[in-house]
Amino acid sequence: MSPMRTTVRRAGLVTALTAAGILTAAGAASAHVTVHPESYAKGATDGVLTFRVPNEEDTASTTKVQVFLPTDHPVLGVLVTPQSGWTAKVTTTKLKTPVKTDDGTITEAVSEITWTGGRIRHGQYQDFDVAFGQLPDDVGQLAFKTLQTYSDGNVARWIEETQKGGEEPENPAPVLALTAKAAGDSGSDADSGAGSSADSGSGSEAGSDSGSDTSSASSSAPASATGSSASSSDSTARGLGIAGLVVGVLGLGAAAFALVRGRNAGS
Repeated sequence: MSPMRTTVRRAGLVTALTAAGILTAAGAASAHVTVHPESYAKGATDGVLTFRVPNEEDTASTTKVQVFLPTDHPVLGVLVTPQSGWTAKVTTTKLKTPVKTDDGTITEAVSEITWTGGRIRHGQYQDFDVAFGQLPDDVGQLAFKTLQTYSDGNVARWIEETQKGGEEPENPAPVLALTAKAAGDSGSDADSGAGSSADSGSGSEAGSDSGSDTSSASSSAPASATGSSASSSDSTARGLGIAGLVVGVLGLGAAAFALVRGRNAGS
């Protein structure tokens, strides 16, 4: 094989390997638990939060999901949508500071929801829907620390909170942004609209107090689907994807330069 062809092949191989590595990293960076929509107006009422849980393990399935709701700024009137194959266990806790509403004073709120019994296999994700009666109006965002347990015993702890203006942590917790109400906004879900623990494996260690437990039936259609688990809003994944394209262009440029140089040498 001529030196020219060897140079071109090496340039192409390096470009392909580099781009593949960057794209793989982009996929891994986006495969964390997220909450949808990404934002609601402060004090919004009668809405739904969807927790999307992708499976990022090649050889294990997700068998347990624990979502911890904040109790210092509680979400009121939480109801769990039944999921086929999954059983939901809802834990409530007594609030340190009761919340006054038009319907009276609320002294307890949901602090943890645990789903078990189902499986999220490789290349799949599951949506868990949670309805709420009212969101807090005295905070800018809510972080929902989440534990994801796999069939091999490993636990992914999505518990790190993103600091304002900082980079996304390695294991980010799902975060819901709470935006200011528009003038004349009643705070309802239809009017406000949506925009766009734990440090260890137990519920009490996740920062939520113990309370009474209730169970919900699991009888609706499954929400799992096969496909990409990357979030379109993941800026890290987008940045890595762009970097991969840049590397590809540079590699093609290097290959073209080597080809022209080889022809000049031959002539």
